[in-house]
Order: sequence, then C-alpha cells, then structure tokens
Amino acid sequence: MSDNLPPLPTLREEYEPDRGLTEDDLAGDWATQFGAWLADAIAAGLPEPNAMTLATADGHGRPSARTVLLKHYDARGFVCFTNLRSRKAREALANPHASLVFAWVPLRRQVVVCGGVELVPRPEVEEYFATRPRGSQLGAWASPQSQVISSRAELEAAVAAAAERFRDRVPAPPHWGGLRIVPETVEFWQGRRDRLHDRLRYRRVSGGGWVVERLAP
Repeated sequence: MSDNLPPLPTLREEYEPDRGLTEDDLAGDWATQFGAWLADAIAAGLPEPNAMTLATADGHGRPSARTVLLKHYDARGFVCFTNLRSRKAREALANPHASLVFAWVPLRRQVVVCGGVELVPRPEVEEYFATRPRGSQLGAWASPQSQVISSRAELEAAVAAAAERFRDRVPAPPHWGGLRIVPETVEFWQGRRDRLHDRLRYRRVSGGGWVVERLAP
C-alpha cells in the first residue's frame, strides 16, 4: 500500500443536496425510467455515460467483470457487442445469467440490472457493425480477444494484415456478435444523506408484468 494514500475510511462524501427518489417519481416502466436517467447523465456531461460494468460467471460460478459500452436498449433489454470468443461472451453463453451496473457517481446514481443473456440476431449485429469506424472494424478481425499474445507488435501486425485483406468494406467477423441482457430486475439507486439511500426496483413477475419494490439501503 502506498504511504501517500490517505486512510481509505476517510474517503467519504456526504451526498448534498439531499435528493430523493420516490415511487411517484418513477416512470410506468423501467425502460422509460432508464432513458430519463441516461438523458440526465448525458446532459450533465458525464464521460461515457453509456459505460456499464458487465458481470458474468463461468460454469463453476467463478465471476468476472469488466466495463463495456451499451449500444442499444429497449423493452427487450440491454445490448453490447463483442468477440464471441472473449471471456465475457463464453461465460455469458455457457452460463446465461449476468448483471450490469451503470455508475453515474457525480449524480449520486446507479442502475443495477440482473437477468438472462441471449444472442442478438445476426442481422442486427451486421447492421451495427457497419456503423463502426473502420479502425474498430479491423480491430474486431485482428484481436483474439482475451487470449494471450506475445507483444503489441503481434497485434499491430494482425491489424495491418486485416487492412490489407479488407481494402474496401470490412464485413462483420463470424465470431463477432451481440449479447442482450434480458432484465429480471432493474434497480434505480439514488444516493442520499447519511447513507439512507433510495433504492427502487422493477421486478418481473409471472405473466410478464412488473412490480416496483422499495429496498432498504
């Protein structure tokens, strides 16, 4: 531990002003509520407001987590795109349960999602891939994501080879796709004074409906 760090228990902020979140504040469905909070994060100028932590687990229940970017959401769920040979994709497809966290710390807000995982249909994958910058498209072909490589030079050589191979249009690699996290719960967390935070959760119930529950902080 660095001697230059202050004692970690002292790194504490009181959440002022004390903004609350009531049941009356919530939209009628989680997707509308999420859109409103995402719009607030964008309007506040937060860096990469669509960044989210994606947590998965392998077949033995050993977890892993990483930050990815949300590329689409609607009533069906939250979508990110990735190499399907990556650790996150392999885990999510072998053990199709995942969790997301959107942390908008300056707003004292976070959204926590838990649910199942499904593959995004190929036409949607190809439609999105076509909108990516050429460099990102080439990187999807060049990077054996999550695999050990010998050096940065190996990766750059693979990018150069991909650029030579695809001088015009870069198609979506067959091993590249999308993951949709299909929510079972979506919790909206608003930080409040004295750590008495407001936590309101939409939970899916049998028959496809949703209920809203308040959780203790």
